[in-house]
Amino acid sequence: MIWNERIETMPRAEMQKLQSERLRKIVAYVYERVPFYRRQFAEAGITPGDIKDIRDLTKLPFTRKADLRDNYPFGLFAVPREEVVRIHASSGTTGKPIVVGYTRDDLQIWAEVCARCLALSGAKPGDLFQNAYGYGLFTGGLGMHYGAEYMGVGVVPISGGNTARQIMILQDFQPDIMACTPSYALTLADRLLEEGIDPASLRVRSFILGAEPWTEEMRRELESKLHVDAVNIYGLSEIIGPGVSNECVEVKNGSHIMEDHFLPEVIDPETGEPLPEGQVGELVFTTLTKQALPLIRYRTGDLASITYEPCQCGRTLARMSRVLGRVDDMLIIRGVNVFPSQVEAALLTVKHLAPHYAIVVTRENHLDQMEVQVEVSPDFFAQVGAEVFGRHPFEAVEDIHRLQEQVRHTLREALGINVAVTLLPPGQAPRSEGGKLRRVIDRRVLK
Repeated sequence: MIWNERIETMPRAEMQKLQSERLRKIVAYVYERVPFYRRQFAEAGITPGDIKDIRDLTKLPFTRKADLRDNYPFGLFAVPREEVVRIHASSGTTGKPIVVGYTRDDLQIWAEVCARCLALSGAKPGDLFQNAYGYGLFTGGLGMHYGAEYMGVGVVPISGGNTARQIMILQDFQPDIMACTPSYALTLADRLLEEGIDPASLRVRSFILGAEPWTEEMRRELESKLHVDAVNIYGLSEIIGPGVSNECVEVKNGSHIMEDHFLPEVIDPETGEPLPEGQVGELVFTTLTKQALPLIRYRTGDLASITYEPCQCGRTLARMSRVLGRVDDMLIIRGVNVFPSQVEAALLTVKHLAPHYAIVVTRENHLDQMEVQVEVSPDFFAQVGAEVFGRHPFEAVEDIHRLQEQVRHTLREALGINVAVTLLPPGQAPRSEGGKLRRVIDRRVLK
């Protein structure tokens, strides 16, 4: 099902014409209404009249997350606070939160793009949707909630956490669609199997997974365990929340960007120069239609690539790859760039491992050290035996030592560096209880 066929199948030339019209309007809009952008444009030596079409996009200055923090709370709003009918914010764990606002028209656009995402994920009017994204200042829960209601999908607003209740609702209400983080979907899958509940007995057919990076290997793991289609959704509060892009359930090869509202670019994170189609770089978005918090060339920090090749599902919207990591999340270990997604992809190729792991980074004698802590599968743990597994060194237990060496070799081949490996019994690695899961424990800052 295609929710908005006119837009989602629009020929590329028509889409570029629409984007150019909207770009001219939004540039004039922010210049008139947001003092920050007037100053930015003046420093760049441009005026709105210099922007004729999307080919002029690179003349415009970037907006960074620090700009939103520096103008906390409402300094980048383009409308009076009284016209803002909804405010969301990031968690603010590293200081003041990022504050975002919405007018009534903004909320309608948000509902529209989230409805498209639900349709891309296989939802249709009349379905029942179990929404396990968090409600509150976080944008995930309410964004998908209103998109579903706009589409005519019934919503179970269960929010995140409380796994026992989630499973009860899955069994008793029999929803068709569920949304949560990929790490929490894994928590649900494991709990279902632990309790002897056959996932095939549930009605749910699609999981909409986002808010944290995940891999194709994780998709295969989840689809195998849950007997569902697992599709990726992408969004960020600064741009609108969930609804920026979503994979189609038919192909699952890149997330379709709602580019009539969010104009995408990929740039070199070091130089800021645009990169060609298909090359991985930092994602940048310009909001083309937002009223309360329009952003010009916002640097997301997310690393991905974009293709404009039409999809087999019939949509012509640009598609972005899975987010490979973040510019600021990349680990540099002895001169080698390492992303958590690379570690996950490698671990999931090794038999007898469970998809639960943590990466611990320390510094010893001025050298960075990386340790991967990963759980063994319940079957392997039962085969070896709890009392045997606890013995150290592992060399005393041949099966465990062999598996540990296999993991070391696999990671060395994938990352290009040697890392320490610790095998954990089931249940010892961090689990998600509905929110984003922290995979990296960087202890270097404590030194």
